[in-house]
Formats: sequence, C-alpha cells, structure tokens
Amino acid sequence: MMATTHALVGLAVAAVVTLVAPEYGVIAAAAGLTGGVFPDLDIYAGHRRTLHFPVYYTAAAAVAGVVAFVLPVPWTVGVAVFLAAAALHAASDALGGGLELEPWEGTSERAVYSHYHRRWVPPRRLVRYDGAPEDLALAALFGTPAALAFGPTVHQVVAVTLAVSAGWVVVRKHVPTVATWAVAQLPEGVHPHLPERFGP
Repeated sequence: MMATTHALVGLAVAAVVTLVAPEYGVIAAAAGLTGGVFPDLDIYAGHRRTLHFPVYYTAAAAVAGVVAFVLPVPWTVGVAVFLAAAALHAASDALGGGLELEPWEGTSERAVYSHYHRRWVPPRRLVRYDGAPEDLALAALFGTPAALAFGPTVHQVVAVTLAVSAGWVVVRKHVPTVATWAVAQLPEGVHPHLPERFGP
C-alpha cells in the first residue's frame, strides 16, 4: 500500500483515541501520521524488512497502550499511537503486493519480513499493488472520517495526502519505465548498492 494510505490509517487510530481522550488530539494525530509512515523509511535499505516488525510493533503497542491507559500523559499516548500505527502498517503490508518493481505482475512472494518468525510473509494481494485504485479507495475510506475528529489543519493535511495519493495512482504504472531508464544512466559502480528490484 501507499505510504499515504498507511499514514491515514494511523490517523484513524488517533481519531479513535480522541473519542476517549480528546485533550490529546494534537499529539495523537501527529503520532498516528508519523507512525503510519515510519516503517517505509527503509525503502532504500532492506525495504519491508529493516524497519518493518509486524509482531514486535504489535507487542510493543500493546504494552504502550496499557502504560498510556494507566498513565495518560502526552508522551505515553503519543508513543502508544505511534507504535499502533507502525504495527498496522507492517502487518497490513502482507495484504498488498510483493516487492518487485512491477507488483501487478505478481512475481514476488515477499510482502513483509517477520523477524519473529524469521521468514518473509507472502503477499495476499487484496490490494494488488501500491497505487492501485483500491489503495486510493482505502486511503479515502480511512482518512476522510478520521479527519472529522480533528480541526481544519488536519482536514488540509488529509486533503493534500489524498491528492498526492491520487497523483501516484495516475503515474504508478509508468514508474518502472522511468526507474529502469534512470538506473541505466548511473555509473556501473552504483548498481551493486541499489535495491534488488531497481537492478538493471
């Protein structure tokens, strides 16, 4: 799924928190958005493995949630929401496509790495690939109602996020062609340092 979809799912987590603790709305929104995106910071360094921990994030989020319930202060709430959003991101990557440059081809059996199980979880392809129309639909499904829990600033963030998502959907299937051309322009010495899917 798109990073923007993951961000809006994280915002939805934050929206649920505001139902019981509206005073932490700002920190929850920030934590949900950043936690939703955080695992994808590994996109050029062991993508869906280096910062993706579907089991460990979930366990950590459960502990952090208990701490936030017992000691509800901004930082405990923020950590709990961040970890919950990151856990949902890592786990839900298994619902999408594989790691190949053209995931709609369905040639990769690697969706997300489970460090706990020490193996790759295969893709379920319920969302065929990042940037598929159903990916945009999920982003809107989670982001639009979640935005209603917050003020105008978050409304604008969600609107921009959905616009970026729509743009990605439009160009997504052209990206492999551009990426392949760009890689071909790079010096040969750089190629070994590229992610496997970007190899010439």
